[in-house]
Amino acid sequence: MILVTGGTGFIGSHLAAELAQRGRPVRCLVRRKSAVSSLPAGVEPAFGDLASGQGIAEAAAGADTIFHLAGVTKALHPDDYYAGNARATATLLHALAGRSFRLVHVSSLAAIGPSTDGRPVEEDAEPHPLTHYGKSKLEGEHIVRALAPDAVIVRPPVVYGPRDTDVFQILKAVSRGLVVQIAGGERWFSAIYVEDLVEGLIAAAEGAAPGRAYFLAYPKAASWSELGAEAARIMSRQPRVVHVPPLAAYAVGYGGELWSYLTRKPGIISREKVAEALCPYWTCDSRRAAVDFGFEARTPLGAGLARTLAWYREAGWLSY
Repeated sequence: MILVTGGTGFIGSHLAAELAQRGRPVRCLVRRKSAVSSLPAGVEPAFGDLASGQGIAEAAAGADTIFHLAGVTKALHPDDYYAGNARATATLLHALAGRSFRLVHVSSLAAIGPSTDGRPVEEDAEPHPLTHYGKSKLEGEHIVRALAPDAVIVRPPVVYGPRDTDVFQILKAVSRGLVVQIAGGERWFSAIYVEDLVEGLIAAAEGAAPGRAYFLAYPKAASWSELGAEAARIMSRQPRVVHVPPLAAYAVGYGGELWSYLTRKPGIISREKVAEALCPYWTCDSRRAAVDFGFEARTPLGAGLARTLAWYREAGWLSY
């Protein structure tokens, strides 16, 4: 049996569906009955709460592999990140103390931070997370190493694909004829198409070295200009490129935070996101995964965007 936390989220739903498609018995931890309808076909629900620990031991009964993807990527208050990404991880592992299982813990490149010299960051680099999200993910890693030292830690960079709502915001703007970039030069990032990431997570569970951390990313970095241009080409758009000064970008980030507080709905626009976006290089070296368990992401940005945009159009998210 395989247990997936975060199975109703963007990456987790793709992972659970792929495991079920491969005929693996898979169970997803959910908090509410209303979430059951969003689980992929063939996936068993198990009710549990990562805040209190209630139901976790029962949900993990018979599980020999656990993928821990549940976490917080957007929050109204800084402490929400630490509650969802660090303390929830501790709760999970304390509830399963004494059991034998293979743990794949999904962290983030944000836990390590951007490249400071233009070279792709390696797994053993000294961490310097910039934001509360990154710091909370790093704290989650420390908890995993303390309580489950043989766990495999996977750190994805930018993840995109069907059902994603973050990169979607950029693509939606392109579809409307607008590309917004922060002034100050080109900026580069590593990325991975969600289906490649799922393949890598499963491969890591089966063959990664115990106790090691891995970046999973397409080997070639991309620029935000390249992403916008490629999306525009696929959608047959000729968008207007608007360069926003950094101070104006921070003002927009502050406005995004105020709107989130007013609506009580966390958003992706904030001053911390602006701080991340100002970094010239969010790139990582994924060769360790290829050496240790033979995984290399196969989907280049253009092909991944084409599949993603086709899904958005079919789902009614975009019209082009």
